[in-house]
Amino acid sequence: MDNTSNNFSHLIKAKASELGFDACGISHARRLDEESEKLRSWLDSGFHGTMGYMANHFEKRVNPSALAEGAKSVVSVLLNYYTERKQEDSEAPVISMYALGKDYHYVLKDRLSKLLSYIQTELTPCEGRVFTDSAPLLEKALAKEAGLGWIGKHTLLIHPKMGSFLFIGELVLNIELDYDNPFGNNLCGSCSRCMESCPTGAIIAPAILDANRCISYLTIETKEAVPESLTGSLSNRLVGCDICQQVCPWNGKVLQNKVLEFQPKPELLQMTKEEWKKFDKPGYKKLFKGSAVERAGFNRIKKTLGHLFPSS
Repeated sequence: MDNTSNNFSHLIKAKASELGFDACGISHARRLDEESEKLRSWLDSGFHGTMGYMANHFEKRVNPSALAEGAKSVVSVLLNYYTERKQEDSEAPVISMYALGKDYHYVLKDRLSKLLSYIQTELTPCEGRVFTDSAPLLEKALAKEAGLGWIGKHTLLIHPKMGSFLFIGELVLNIELDYDNPFGNNLCGSCSRCMESCPTGAIIAPAILDANRCISYLTIETKEAVPESLTGSLSNRLVGCDICQQVCPWNGKVLQNKVLEFQPKPELLQMTKEEWKKFDKPGYKKLFKGSAVERAGFNRIKKTLGHLFPSS
């Protein structure tokens, strides 16, 4: 790689840090053959449940250069969302940590757009696209390709210093850059705490998740009723689930995030169990306006509350 590309890569990472991203790595936009085989096997096994979109645009999903014409480089960024603040009522239904603040899609997209603008105006004319959980990209695999961590047994990216409470975003560019080496080691070792701690047994093998049994899927993605065989295993989770991450040793010393938009809404932390039992649509609109919880929708939340409080 020439000195210009190397310098551009250095400047892009410096700008990413200036914009508040916690890590940045760059990989070659190429087909991920190994991940392609894993994805095909996962889909063929039906582990994606009702998420039919996971089977759509297969080639684009495993090949960034098929998603954006002329793509040569993928800039992957990480943003920590871990918070030590907890819901005050220990008996209240639990909201996953990622959903306690503002919708991460907007936060990452805004910062990535600024990074793209910087590259185009300050470094070199180029074409690029911003992605943040918004297109058929294997984001965790791309982050691994960019040297940012490995895929843990809970199927999430683990950064060796920041753990796994991380949002991932990408810029796909049509310029060549200096590429980082893929993260070569899986540092989970013999640890299987995430697999053993999953209340529904959704992690059926290292890095293989059966979404049909995953609490996050059951409380957010699917519109179908939670199977009776699993309703007793929701562990008081209302939206999403952090259990597999909470037990992971690599998250033992994670630092509090510094993103203003990710700070939990006080009124959400203060909700009591009794208030949740009376939760209605106006309350939903007020509490979750601008939140990632809007993806689940009010009806999904009411169904889950019905499982958590069957007698109410």
